Amino acid sequence: MKYLVMVQGAQADYHAMAGRASGHSPAWNEQDLRAMFAYMNAISDDLAETGELVDAQGLVEPARTRFVTADAEGRPVVTDGPYGETEEVLAGYWVLDCASLDRVTEIAARVAQCPAPPGSPVYPVVIRAIDEGGGSDAGGVTKA
Repeated sequence: MKYLVMVQGAQADYHAMAGRASGHSPAWNEQDLRAMFAYMNAISDDLAETGELVDAQGLVEPARTRFVTADAEGRPVVTDGPYGETEEVLAGYWVLDCASLDRVTEIAARVAQCPAPPGSPVYPVVIRAIDEGGGSDAGGVTKA
């Protein structure tokens, strides 16, 4: 079964990784960044080796995000970032093909142990199964 494993963050975290501390997050230094990237790359390398890795990407900061909706007349309404300092957004993800939910939970637990400077915020690692059948949602409701 395929799963989406997501890590979260906020604009303040991206500022912190660029060396700018805030009340939300301490500043990261070059050593902190190297440790984080090495850790995450090691996970991806291990998952590629086991054949479980489908895709993995880190995402740019929320300030470079764009929301597109439609107004009452159906015209696009575009809103650019930045967003609130503590608003959590998707910071990166893995698409994994794992034998079980228990296996992907083991992987998420490993991701959750990623090194960060003391005082950094802690976010949950979110697991979502990917509906490959298209016949029903997770609650068993048949799709139209």
